[in-house]
Amino acid sequence: MPGGRAAPGARPSAGGETRGDGRRAPGGAKPKGPGLQKKQNEYIKQDFTRPQRKGKHKKKKEEQTGTTPEMITVGDFIIVRDLADKLNKSSGEIMKKLMELGTMVTINQEVDYDTVEILCSLMEVKVEHELSDEQKLFEEIVDDVASLKPRFPIVTVMGHVDHGKTSLLDRIRRTNVVSGEAGGITQHIGAYQVNVGGGRITFIDTPGHEAFTAMRARGANLTDIVVLVVAADDGVMPQTVEAINHIKAANVPFLVALNKMDKPDVNPDKIRQQLTEYGIVDEEWGGDTMFVAVSAKQGTGIEELLERVLLLAEMNELKANPDRPAEGVVIEGKLDKGRGPVATVLVQKGTLNVGDSVICGCNWARVRAMTDYLGQKVEAAPPSMPVEITGWSDVPEAGEKVHACDEKVAKELVSLRLNERKLEEQKKNSRVSLDEFFQQMKDAEVKELNLIIKGDVQGSVEALAQSLLRLSTAAVKVSIIHSAVGAITETDVMLASASNAIIIGFNVRPDVKARKYAEDEAIDVRLYRVIYEAIDDVKKAMTGLLDPVYKEKYIGRAEVRMTFKVPNIGTIGGSYVIEGKMQRNAEIRVLRDGVIIYEGKLSSLKRFKDDAAEVMENFECGIGIKDFNDIKEGDLIEAYTLEEIPREL
Repeated sequence: MPGGRAAPGARPSAGGETRGDGRRAPGGAKPKGPGLQKKQNEYIKQDFTRPQRKGKHKKKKEEQTGTTPEMITVGDFIIVRDLADKLNKSSGEIMKKLMELGTMVTINQEVDYDTVEILCSLMEVKVEHELSDEQKLFEEIVDDVASLKPRFPIVTVMGHVDHGKTSLLDRIRRTNVVSGEAGGITQHIGAYQVNVGGGRITFIDTPGHEAFTAMRARGANLTDIVVLVVAADDGVMPQTVEAINHIKAANVPFLVALNKMDKPDVNPDKIRQQLTEYGIVDEEWGGDTMFVAVSAKQGTGIEELLERVLLLAEMNELKANPDRPAEGVVIEGKLDKGRGPVATVLVQKGTLNVGDSVICGCNWARVRAMTDYLGQKVEAAPPSMPVEITGWSDVPEAGEKVHACDEKVAKELVSLRLNERKLEEQKKNSRVSLDEFFQQMKDAEVKELNLIIKGDVQGSVEALAQSLLRLSTAAVKVSIIHSAVGAITETDVMLASASNAIIIGFNVRPDVKARKYAEDEAIDVRLYRVIYEAIDDVKKAMTGLLDPVYKEKYIGRAEVRMTFKVPNIGTIGGSYVIEGKMQRNAEIRVLRDGVIIYEGKLSSLKRFKDDAAEVMENFECGIGIKDFNDIKEGDLIEAYTLEEIPREL
């Protein structure tokens, strides 16, 4: 109907109107069928009922924030979103609580275990630390008290250099070790066993030189009893104090051996008095520390010392379980030319057998052979026994723990640890803060001495590296770009050539190819057998890297009283030496009204018409200044020299 309303179910069309009977008017839209009309009505109804979806969404949200669990398991780190799922809370609620604790995080950021523990304590939820992949593969064995059996004591001998530690062990073992040590000092950790009254004592000898701090610390941490050797003719020295600190830090029982009692005019009471300053008081003086007077040279007091050691071991009731997979610690590692990587391992728990698989850090070994301290082959090593093991994948780090396990587990653990180390290095290299960047810019101005260290055993390499790193100063930095056990190879020389480094060999030599290549590339290869000689040489090299310091030495002063212009030469100042002298090779500065207007060198110095090497005070002379012609009457010419002062670190 023209001008009227459309019939129910019809819609207007751009082409015309719809009639009341449902037929299309000329130019109008096609009428809808009943099926299409029904669908349209349902669609309109759905549009009107759309708010019902809000109820469904609300229900889902309520399911998210359900009952809080009593306990959750979390690893070292967890993403906020995952933590919210574990706690049945919304991410916004967790972020809000973390903000209240002072931690600003987003939904995709990680929070550490300690933070999670604090957060969950506020929500009265217990948190259990999730086992790492390594812990899942390798569980630590807890020994039952009933399985423990008595074992031999492990004794460490500590003290200052040249106080007779190795000589004392030498007397005990009836061998001669001192003669085999360069410079007469022990430069390795050695483990030896001695038979005493039907039992055995394992002795560990530690170096006394100050460079071997880490090795001494390692000795104190793996021992049951410490024998502190103090020379009766020398007294308490720096390394003695250091050894005392290691003993106290490790909290191990110890006794004091007063050595060199055979020397005349020794005063043991003076040593006892010195040791009281460090809280060590003799039993005879009312204290709780055993003191034994010995002479390693004559052999007196040795039996009493061993009896006291056994008494101390009996008092501490040393026990271990021999019927379990072995555990121990690497005392020393080295690269043997014939046998490959070998390591001295001190077994602490269980029994180690030939054929067992062991893991140590990122290295593993199938024990091909074991030898005791005398070099004799052994099939099994019970607790407290030191053995040298062959069959390692690489030289293990000294001080690392050794565990016996299944070969498959050992390989998986090594692979896992290597991957973790790689990821840590990548993270460390990728993250640079503004402070670190500033430090890098600052370090760019510091001179750097690059070193490559090769040694015969791991402990010596470690000790030498730490000693050299301590030499770094604000002006010169020591950087060790590579350190390893074994002979100096062609690869080491190539690395030194690429990084402009010096190679230091400790008790090792370069092979033929490496020596020739080093000569061709002019690489400095230094070989040492005594550690403090290497330290002294590096210190000298560092001093050579320092920029020279010059001190000005005043010579004299002359006053310009007349000027002359000489063709092809320039202006000459007719001068009078008023103080000191004028010297031809001296540095000069021109002063006008007390202000420096030029600094340079003399081009000529003449007395009348003759050239002069120097002109003394109260004499006249002609002075020509190199590249400077603006000389005026009344100017003062001051002469001086620069003296180089040797710099020290």
